[in-house]
Amino acid sequence: MTSTVSTSRRFLPPIGHGSFESPNIIASGSLVPPQSDSVEVDLLSVSWNQDYGCFAAGTNCGFRIYNCEPFKETFRRDLKSGGFKIVEMLFRCNILALVGRDSNSQHPPNKVLIWDDHQSRCIGEFSFRSEVRAVKLRRDRIVVVLEHKIYVYSFMDLKLLHQIETLANPRGLCCLSHHSNTSVLACPGLHRGQVRIEHFGLNVMKLINAHDSHLACITLTMDGLLLATASIRGTLIRIFNTMDGTRLQEVRRGVDRADIYGIALSTNVQWLAVSSDKGTVHIFSLRVRVAGEDPSSQSSPIQGPALQNQNSSNFLDALISPSTSANPGSSLSFMRGVLPKYFSSEWSFAQFHLPEDTQFIAAFGSQNTVIIVGMDGSFYRCSFDPVHGGEMMQQEYVRFLKTESTPR
Repeated sequence: MTSTVSTSRRFLPPIGHGSFESPNIIASGSLVPPQSDSVEVDLLSVSWNQDYGCFAAGTNCGFRIYNCEPFKETFRRDLKSGGFKIVEMLFRCNILALVGRDSNSQHPPNKVLIWDDHQSRCIGEFSFRSEVRAVKLRRDRIVVVLEHKIYVYSFMDLKLLHQIETLANPRGLCCLSHHSNTSVLACPGLHRGQVRIEHFGLNVMKLINAHDSHLACITLTMDGLLLATASIRGTLIRIFNTMDGTRLQEVRRGVDRADIYGIALSTNVQWLAVSSDKGTVHIFSLRVRVAGEDPSSQSSPIQGPALQNQNSSNFLDALISPSTSANPGSSLSFMRGVLPKYFSSEWSFAQFHLPEDTQFIAAFGSQNTVIIVGMDGSFYRCSFDPVHGGEMMQQEYVRFLKTESTPR
């Protein structure tokens, strides 16, 4: 597998560029004014930005950016023809990675465009022999996922840094850490159910045999120290220490097979959300803690003083331990311990029910809220009781895009 890279000029890192804050900004040239919201649009993809504060919607005629709290459309680009099946944001800056679909002759599905919307131009392009399955961004890296290979590039000059062989990966599974002092990548390994962890800053690679079946979904915490996984069976979600591969906790979505659409971890690593084709978003209470973390704090543990330097695998390994307390609000033990070989999987703490025939992704908002975005163009904000759990309460519902699947 080979790739080619082209740039329109010397590539600069995205730090310090503008942000998507002005609504409905439209450029001249190949882009035209936005279509009326009364016109039906094919929604090709929805994806969160790195801190879950925004999401991008790829459509058959361009892309749109939405802010979550408060909910509003902040930006859109409509093309004269074609559209994008992948729209990857970089936090809130003006740099995006775009991948077209089969019907987009100008931007085919085997090319990645690095688009600077501040300049209204493509500033980099990657071409491959096969279809691009996913693109992941962090401030210093661009990661392109093909079905059997992953390419890691420098964001400064687009130079190829790493090539990783994977098992067949049609879902484009790959995730990155986003803390500046940790550089972690997780992707499928070369065997069924295996996750490969690359700690680039430590030059350490770890293989985790997460499941017996093929992987369906993986996600990392912002610092990359914890990994959550699900298989195509969709019954169990497992939490691992990425440094030594230790399984820290296992939770159960159900007993029947399900297609997992997304897994999200709260910033304080206290809650985990799972969405599936069963039409339910499940919230689980986690017993995994980072040393020195205040469980009542809503801030991310990556901001704590314990994670200022990624210079020793033993140092990082000692930061993560299973809590001995089943109640997330009670006192916690941060001592290293040995978990029993048999894990009793725990059932969900809170739930929210949705239409079963629509794909949804979920993320945590502020103050015990969950944000849910659907491929039918729907947006939900729900709250859950952190003490008693149960059915979540719907606080907000918006139909942000009228699609062919939108109920009349």
